[in-house]
Amino acid sequence: MPSVDERDEPTEYRQTPYKAPDGATEVLLIRHGASAPARPDRPFPLVDGHGDPELAPEGRDQAERVGERLADEPLDAIYVTPLRRTSQTAAPLARRLGLEPRVEPGLREVHLGEWEGGLFRKMVAENDPVAQRMFAEERWDVIPGAEKNEAFAARVEEGLVRLAAAHAGGRIAVFTHGGVIAQALAAATGSRPFAFLGADNGSISRLVRLGGLSSLRGFNDVSHLGWSVPAPLT
Repeated sequence: MPSVDERDEPTEYRQTPYKAPDGATEVLLIRHGASAPARPDRPFPLVDGHGDPELAPEGRDQAERVGERLADEPLDAIYVTPLRRTSQTAAPLARRLGLEPRVEPGLREVHLGEWEGGLFRKMVAENDPVAQRMFAEERWDVIPGAEKNEAFAARVEEGLVRLAAAHAGGRIAVFTHGGVIAQALAAATGSRPFAFLGADNGSISRLVRLGGLSSLRGFNDVSHLGWSVPAPLT
């Protein structure tokens, strides 16, 4: 029988590390590495109307660092978009893990209408009045011919729902774009549309999805890029 002291010992309720709910999908959202610079005399080639630059040398270095960072992480699948900067960024990790990247078209970058092909960067750099309005209103469709915010949000959500359902209880790496990451995290947190715009090239953000619910577990992790000491993702 327990002693009197043991019977009188109060129950303790300790704090515990986070654990994803059973059946949830952990989604690592990795922004592609830095892409080639835009030049007025050399517009980017287009794929289905989207600018499709290749990675710049610094972007290839970022891709290698992402591969090193995630090489020992358990991953069920790697996803990329139809735009080559994502597949080029995913390639080092795919080689290390022996996984063939799968294409998810729904997570391609927002369509920038008349500012595709590299013109978007020029207009933002020159602080064009339309760019000012875009940031003030937090709407992509201020740009002539650009994708409607609502349509963009819907396809990003549909893409994430599709991937989460295919990998329930697992973990996946999704190599995608800055606008997509911003939209996914804004939807998960109920924040302003552009609140998470500006994820660094090669950064890792982390969502946990269960059914139609999303939980943000990390944003813009760049510790593997040489700015600080890497921290484990688990």
